[in-house]
Amino acid sequence: MKDYRQEIEGYEQIRREMETLEKYGMGFTAMRGNVARTIDSLHPSRLRLTVSEIRQETQTAKTIRLVSESGMLPSFQAGQYITLFVRIGETRTSRPYSLSSAPHQRGFYDITVRRAEPGFVSPFLLDKLQVGDAIESSSPAGSFIHNPLFHGDRLVFLAGGSGITPFMSMIREATDRGLHRSIHLVYGSRSMDDIIFLDELEDRAARHPRFRVTHVISEPAPWYTGRCGFISKELLEDILDDIPSLTFYLCGPGVMSAHCLRELHDLGVPRRKIRTEMFGPPAHVAADPDWPPHVDPGAVFRVSLGNGPTIPAVAGEPLMVSLEKAGLTVASSCRSGECSLCRTRLVSGTVFHPRSAKLRKSDIRFGYIHPCVAYPLEDLEIEI
Repeated sequence: MKDYRQEIEGYEQIRREMETLEKYGMGFTAMRGNVARTIDSLHPSRLRLTVSEIRQETQTAKTIRLVSESGMLPSFQAGQYITLFVRIGETRTSRPYSLSSAPHQRGFYDITVRRAEPGFVSPFLLDKLQVGDAIESSSPAGSFIHNPLFHGDRLVFLAGGSGITPFMSMIREATDRGLHRSIHLVYGSRSMDDIIFLDELEDRAARHPRFRVTHVISEPAPWYTGRCGFISKELLEDILDDIPSLTFYLCGPGVMSAHCLRELHDLGVPRRKIRTEMFGPPAHVAADPDWPPHVDPGAVFRVSLGNGPTIPAVAGEPLMVSLEKAGLTVASSCRSGECSLCRTRLVSGTVFHPRSAKLRKSDIRFGYIHPCVAYPLEDLEIEI
């Protein structure tokens, strides 16, 4: 058979060079896998961490400082999170927590945990975890970060409750390093006693003219004279200048986030100028206006795992929680319907996803769900 490669211009030259390299070149077989090992050292899938310090922030929140057992921590960007993996009783589960420490502090990770009611992991971390305890986590992840090329240098942070944590990392980085960013934090809290990092925020605002903070208290004490109520269109119009030039970052409870998105829409802020971070699934999914009224959130359905077991699942709790209670582990990271790591095929049945769940069009087309924010509406069959 004729070798048509010989008719390609330059083929003979390349063939002779290959013969020369095979004869005199250096072999790289022994170096196979070096690239993968280097990547894994910079961004390992799992980290072994030790609690080095626990600091009380408010009556309901603590900062937990974590250091690496190996002495090395992967770098991260302000606004990212790590996922903690814990075993509580017979249940192995995970929860993401934003890093509140600044990214240029490479010796430790700080996470700030606030008690959730009703909660499962937060009471364990707040009441049981001690200095010296070991814990496993993922490497840092998440896209709730500032990109100066796209987001500009005039930023407004809208925070509610523990939603302050990713912003604290951004504020510490910008003020410690003297970055050319104008930041106005608008922080909604129930009372002054609930404000996490209150003293540090006030101190940084006093020392850095490009950082401002406005507290908004929903249940003020009689002596309080600051801003009251909720973060509203009118309040933002009153405290902000040149709104079209601003980029808004939003992080807080689901109800607060939905409210602020409506206020920003009424203010005329385009969606592309708003960046959001969700903290887990909705606290009360049945209160979602899209929840089907004929489904009782306390109803229990059967979930079949193909050739595996059949487990019970409560309509009003995420499917992932039911799987974990049955001793089944599903890979996860954000637990907010965004990262897609828990992506699971739905063979039959119907689930409810809140609007915050960011399913891809391909997921919807080919029948995939995100169990971390998927709620069973009838008996299901799934493939993990």
